[in-house]
Amino acid sequence: MAVDPRVEQYARLLVERCVDVQPGWQVLVQSSPLARPLVDEVVRHIARRGAYPELRMQFSQWSFPVDPVWVEEAPVEAVAQLPSIERETLLGCDARIVINAPENTREGSSISPEKMTALREALAEHSRRTISLTYPWVGCQFPVAALAQDAGLTLHQFEDFVYGACLVDWDELARTMEPIARRFDAAEEVRLVGEGTDLRFSLAGREGRIDDGKVNMPGGEVFYSPVEDSVEGVVTFAEFPAVHFGREVTGTRLRFAGGRVVDASAQSGEEFLVSTLDTDEGARRLGEFGIGCNPAITRHMRNTLYDEKIFGTIHLAVGAGFPFVGGTNVSRIHWDMVKDLRAGGRIECDGDVVQENGAWKL
Repeated sequence: MAVDPRVEQYARLLVERCVDVQPGWQVLVQSSPLARPLVDEVVRHIARRGAYPELRMQFSQWSFPVDPVWVEEAPVEAVAQLPSIERETLLGCDARIVINAPENTREGSSISPEKMTALREALAEHSRRTISLTYPWVGCQFPVAALAQDAGLTLHQFEDFVYGACLVDWDELARTMEPIARRFDAAEEVRLVGEGTDLRFSLAGREGRIDDGKVNMPGGEVFYSPVEDSVEGVVTFAEFPAVHFGREVTGTRLRFAGGRVVDASAQSGEEFLVSTLDTDEGARRLGEFGIGCNPAITRHMRNTLYDEKIFGTIHLAVGAGFPFVGGTNVSRIHWDMVKDLRAGGRIECDGDVVQENGAWKL
């Protein structure tokens, strides 16, 4: 059967732009058999660059580089430690490409909070390496039925959506995000106002990063790590569910004081929300403020990788901050939650309205 020509373009983008594979590199490629067309093309492009693909295929693919079937059955003390061969692979690879292609997007959602905490502890060193960008990596998705179903689309429609959001002129999109980054780089205080939301935090001394398709794919955001103890006020994620490792939490409301979440509630999934916020000392602090800037993404897909890039939205992540933009918060979690500002919301920088109802006023 003929392979969609966009698959080869997608693979070249991952290998050449996102990771920029160099000769001799050992590149960890994680995926599932459902993504074989893209995996094959990625391997071909890695080979043409004189590098070595190290394949890790899972039948039950989820966000952690271990199998959820094993996590379900193994004792907690085993889950809390990575086997040496896996540790050496995760910490020793020169680059990493994760191609998410799940059979079921709820995989792993039945794992107990105790085991999830143990697993995060086992992967803490790997997570720090990933979030600090000390080596090149990219996370992406291959269009499969489960992801299309979550988005409420046919597989063909979802394929068009994925390639439309990823196969863009990334240099041109970067140029459109530069004025946004300059305005927020110059800001001392940011205020977010929307439904159930009035939140303030400081960006003093912090510079943002433009995501122009070199880490997550798709890119299309400007993001920061706010000053850790500066966050004050309330944010309500009323528009979209907060999705994390196969779990959905709806109507999430977080109240911050002194930079910490001091009250958390939700219409559904509140127990999971609170248990995740109690993962460690840093889980109740804000690690990221991001601004969605990808004009090809206009609707919610129940897919955070895409939803956080929706033009006219912002996202906030509790947990680990980004050291490469000045973030100092340390946590085993990083949970992005998306807030829609396109109907009655606004962003202020030092008292000036810079975005209203999703439209920029720079």
